[in-house]
Amino acid sequence: MSHFEGTSEAIILVKASPQVGKKHGETVCCAGVNDKGEWVRLYPVTFRTLDQAKQFRRWDRIRFRWRRPDDDPRPESLRVDHESIEVIGELKQKERLNFLSRLEVSSLNQMKSDGKTLALLRPREPKFFIERKIEKELAEEREKFKNIASQADLFHTVHIIPYEPCPYLFKYSYVTDDGERTGTCQDWETDATFFNWSRHYGEAKAIENMQRVFGEEYPQKGMAFAMGTHSLYPDTWLINGIIRLDEITQMSLDL
Repeated sequence: MSHFEGTSEAIILVKASPQVGKKHGETVCCAGVNDKGEWVRLYPVTFRTLDQAKQFRRWDRIRFRWRRPDDDPRPESLRVDHESIEVIGELKQKERLNFLSRLEVSSLNQMKSDGKTLALLRPREPKFFIERKIEKELAEEREKFKNIASQADLFHTVHIIPYEPCPYLFKYSYVTDDGERTGTCQDWETDATFFNWSRHYGEAKAIENMQRVFGEEYPQKGMAFAMGTHSLYPDTWLINGIIRLDEITQMSLDL
């Protein structure tokens, strides 16, 4: 049994789409901010095997046991005891704007110079675009999830339906103090939005709605990117989460 070094709490801001890895199977990379105002990356979380009461959302406060990983040098990364996760509260809506304002940065190069691999960025001039995945690569991705789901049934009491990967990549080009960048969105909520609209309206209408909402409404009303570097490519920043700022701002004004 692994030795865990401590217990911490964090407000969750990131829950990325499920991925399949050779070492941990199907996992979800999550990130949040602890009580010291520091980013923490929580891994591996086999989210779909968690009891329903443990399945946290953005803004939830969770408690968990952790240790420093042997195979991830990123300073914010913590190896989490999956079974220890508890949802113990939620950040109040009136507190969210101030919470985010303390995290916001405008330069990812500066974050890298400071040794950081997680950041909250307010993008300038964001432009949304959609790319369909290559069919062969999508089929291979489906097969990985199918295989890992069949293996998971041997080790977990919860039956896992094979995860359906999104057939599209959702991307943004945007401007920071460092210049123009392009990033792929890893946010699980974004993929889930596409699937939800596809079920209700069909795929073509879903794509149209994604372009309108993520490409027009979000940039107009305000948005922030929860950014994180790739574990294998430290110079690559991924858009791990998209946070709508208009709802938070309006709620703060109302209160």
